[in-house]
Amino acid sequence: MPCPSRRTLMKLGATAVLATVSTACSTAGSPTGTAGAPAEHPSASPTGRAVSLPAPTGHWPIGTVDLHLIDRTRHDPLMPSKPFRELMVSVWYPADRGGKFLIAPWLSPAAAADWDKHSAPGMTIKTGAVDWQGIRTHARTGASAARASGKLPVVLFSSGDGGDRALGTTLVEELASRGYVVVTIDSTYEVDQVEFPGGRVERAAPLPKKLTPKVIAALLEKHSRTRVADAHFVLRQIEALAHGRNPDTQGRPLPAGLPAVMDLSRMGMFGQSLGGSVAAQLAHDEPRISSAANLDGEFFGPVIRTGVTKPFLLMASDVNSFDSNASWKSFWAASTGWKHALHLRKALHGSYTDLQVIFPQLTDHMKIPAAPELIGTINPRRSLAAQRAALTAFFDLHLKQRPTTLFENPSSRYHEMEVLR
Repeated sequence: MPCPSRRTLMKLGATAVLATVSTACSTAGSPTGTAGAPAEHPSASPTGRAVSLPAPTGHWPIGTVDLHLIDRTRHDPLMPSKPFRELMVSVWYPADRGGKFLIAPWLSPAAAADWDKHSAPGMTIKTGAVDWQGIRTHARTGASAARASGKLPVVLFSSGDGGDRALGTTLVEELASRGYVVVTIDSTYEVDQVEFPGGRVERAAPLPKKLTPKVIAALLEKHSRTRVADAHFVLRQIEALAHGRNPDTQGRPLPAGLPAVMDLSRMGMFGQSLGGSVAAQLAHDEPRISSAANLDGEFFGPVIRTGVTKPFLLMASDVNSFDSNASWKSFWAASTGWKHALHLRKALHGSYTDLQVIFPQLTDHMKIPAAPELIGTINPRRSLAAQRAALTAFFDLHLKQRPTTLFENPSSRYHEMEVLR
């Protein structure tokens, strides 16, 4: 196999990566280029295959806003030359109907162009083959928050290692449409590309030239610590936002009514892959995070040994199990709160990302050799429906105190989903 980009590292999960990439990358450098270099912005291909995202199923229309945040209290741990840590986050929320607001893109323009050139080839998709810039969400940028929704729980989202925050859009939009404020976080210099205001793109720091299992494990531990610190910082900015202050570095206008719908007494977090481990650690560290979910991620850091005392949902693909993943076994044994583990049959690690619904739209028209090892053979619509149902039921139960029977017998509604623990 070729030396993997971060997108490839994301696809199998940390456990499988440790076993597969060390030989392939023993002498190769990172294909992701130089971090902080000026981004090239090729035009979108006029013949690129069009892709759409499934609409959320909740009652509320959705709004979204991007925030540029700077943490001046610490040097950037992934780019030591930077005297501060710089992040992009997006806030998704129930919105009022009406108003002339543009539909938000899945990826911002410069990030989409960079993805087309650098990230898509790592997933065996040729540059220009897909109209990545044309993918649209179902959220209107800057739309007024729906005050009629009342005070809403706030949930944070963290993607897999190297994964753009956009890769969780289908799940994030579902939660927002069902009455949640969701904050998605990018990890600058770890993610393939992050676009900042003005079209500046910061790319991922180069991977070490020799990716041995020991090097990869240390890298993932470092990324985990960085993301946990990022999440603590973002929580402080969310608190400022809820109290009517604008944390955006440029001071760009916030959506009308957004602070009024945020209820910081009910907060949770979920993530895919590495992001799921970050969610667990934050639930352990932060009194404000009262429940968390991990979508098929290995655990890293102290939480492996300490577990959590709060409600926790673990969702597995065919890649991970309690028998094959020592971090799962240790975390589960140490966790003493409400906990439930579900397994999606025929799903793989990338099934818990938007690739689950994007790839099937492409494979009828082009060959994508990486697709089977990324998303498995599960029916994509059923996979997404089961994930949305489980995640919503979990947060409804623990942040809204709405009872559910889904976890007792999930196979009665989704034959692809079974109780793992």
